[in-house]
Amino acid sequence: MTIFRARPDGSSPWNGRIAWDGGSARAALGKAGVIAAADKREGDNRSPAGAWPIRFVLYRPDAYPDGPATALEARPITPDDGWCDAPGDPAYNQPVKLPYPASAERLWRDDPVYDLVVVLGHNDDPPVAGLGSAIFLHLARDGYPGTEGCVALARADVEALLAAARPGDVVEIEAD
Repeated sequence: MTIFRARPDGSSPWNGRIAWDGGSARAALGKAGVIAAADKREGDNRSPAGAWPIRFVLYRPDAYPDGPATALEARPITPDDGWCDAPGDPAYNQPVKLPYPASAERLWRDDPVYDLVVVLGHNDDPPVAGLGSAIFLHLARDGYPGTEGCVALARADVEALLAAARPGDVVEIEAD
């Protein structure tokens, strides 16, 4: 099993690095830093500390017509795909089809951030209302600004991570 370790680098709450056997990369973490998973709350802009299993990969088929190069399960998304972030909804922290009657994040975006998404197993077995949803590893925005709680890397670095990843691997988010 490979552990992909993401941790803050000390220069700001969100600047970090991710490392694994054979690779490392710059990473953006939550805008407000990293917090213990038990203290994570929906909308707090913090990445949850812990070891999160890689569940599967989502990708835009217009950006990756043949899918990403990975041994992990990879699923194409469509313009009506979303992820429920409404704590009181039965589909909380699960994929949904849009339009959805409760709050849900759109996965098919105008920017490239979700062209390639690694779904992490945070608060999903079963989801607990309010402890955070949609914790992904995805593409970073220019300049690596902080995320809403995810881990974000450059496209080439996500692709390298996916090439190295195998079923059963985890992403471990560490606090300072």
